[in-house]
Amino acid sequence: MTTADPRSTRPSTTPFTSSPAAADPGWEELTAAALLGTDRRPVAGGRGERAAGALLDAAARHALRRRAGLRPGPAAAPPPPAPADPRPPLPPAARRRLDRLLAGRAAPAPAGGRRGTAPDLAELLPQWLALAGERGYRAPPAALPALLDAARARTDLRPGALALAGPRGRWLAGFNPDWRFALRGGAAGLPDPGDAAAVRELWEEGLFAERVALLAAVRKRDAAAGRALLAGTWAGERAEDRLMFLDSLRAGLSPADEAFLEAALADRSRNVRATAAELLSALPGSALAARMAGRAVTCVGPDRTAAVPTVVVEAPHECDAAMERDGVVAVPPPGRGERSWWLGQLVEAAPLSCWPPRFGGRTPEEIVALPVADDWRPELHAAWCRAAVRQRDPAWSRALLGAPAVPPATGPGTSSLAERAQLLSTLGPLERAHWVAASVAAHGLSEAFQLLGVCPVPWAEPLGEAVIDALDTARDAGGYPWSFSGVMGLAERCLSPAAADRLAALAATVPDAEDAPPGAGAYWAEAFQRLTATLRLRAEMRAELDGAVPA
Repeated sequence: MTTADPRSTRPSTTPFTSSPAAADPGWEELTAAALLGTDRRPVAGGRGERAAGALLDAAARHALRRRAGLRPGPAAAPPPPAPADPRPPLPPAARRRLDRLLAGRAAPAPAGGRRGTAPDLAELLPQWLALAGERGYRAPPAALPALLDAARARTDLRPGALALAGPRGRWLAGFNPDWRFALRGGAAGLPDPGDAAAVRELWEEGLFAERVALLAAVRKRDAAAGRALLAGTWAGERAEDRLMFLDSLRAGLSPADEAFLEAALADRSRNVRATAAELLSALPGSALAARMAGRAVTCVGPDRTAAVPTVVVEAPHECDAAMERDGVVAVPPPGRGERSWWLGQLVEAAPLSCWPPRFGGRTPEEIVALPVADDWRPELHAAWCRAAVRQRDPAWSRALLGAPAVPPATGPGTSSLAERAQLLSTLGPLERAHWVAASVAAHGLSEAFQLLGVCPVPWAEPLGEAVIDALDTARDAGGYPWSFSGVMGLAERCLSPAAADRLAALAATVPDAEDAPPGAGAYWAEAFQRLTATLRLRAEMRAELDGAVPA
């Protein structure tokens, strides 16, 4: 009997039998029999199950011989060990909670789209990560793969997830191309902003994302050093990169940045010039703000011939080169007139402090209340709104928001909910919450979503009570709760957990009103039960992270 060389892949001429002691065919014959099937490529030993078993046995023996005949290659260098993470570990209960939240993130959607009464774990994960980050914990090593997968799937999770993962998460990400996002920029891996040599090396040799993150870190520590870092390479940067770097100056913007921004007004990129002008107009004492004020007050002022105090507007008739250099865009977007477009840009960039002297010492509330001639009111008030947001001026924001009980369409300022939300963002947290609470009490929840989104979390008690009252009123008015699904989702994340007891009283199913849609009462009860369960779960999460839950 001849024996085939175990390292050979040539076909064997020995008959193929089912006996283990018999010689095997070549690898090509085995592959052909496996692909075609033993019925079409019969083997010695019969057809059917016996032939199939003989084929698999022969393949196993042949594979073992092929492996035994291989020469060992050089050993690969072991990877570097994971870096140490000195932060404290999660309490046991919080560690288990993280596992459940990560598992719940990938859970399938409920059948029919109905959520039931269970909390949405995927929406609680960002809040859990924020709470864990505030307490300075590190992620358990076993949870790092799932944590990185979650951050890969949702960009909003990345800051919190990568902070919790820490240096070990960044180390692990180096072994999986799917996690390469964790290696791009961010605070991880950046040198100490005070290490001038390391900062300079990364600034000159790093990737763009690393340089953006480095500039933000240096700017946060020392605004002048960050500006000097940018100025050193400014002339050689690409236009799109200059725009991103210039945007980093928003943090810590001060009059010390004026000279650099003034020079950027002559940049060859229109977008860079526009951003520099916007930043300068946010500095009310800048030379650009003074130039814009000079132009704006010639266009807007009191009508001294009117019987009652009135604002009169004379929009610019041209956009000259000096205006364009100061950031005024000459060509309006489709549907806008040139003169109104130029006027809005001038008023938006002018310091708000120029208007009280122009109107005889009147306060912002008094100026905003004045009638405006020739239907210029919407354009003028909208420009003042943008100026108040850009200059972070709470006095003008209050005046343009007006009383919360006044309908937006008839009040001062703007009726745009997005712009009103921006005005609210300039107010203090508690004042913001009280204003939105009064607005919800007066107008309900139909237009409250954007306003609620700018209020600090958890919502202050007056705002939380107003939202719960409005939800209760909406249930009594008929309809289904998914008409308010956006507000319900916000309430789950933003209501104080202390409101759970009051919500539990609303969670009982009540009979449908005579004119209510069928089943509405049961759906509302389910929504309130889910809201109550979510608030209680949030309270448990906080207690677990504080170590208040026994292991």
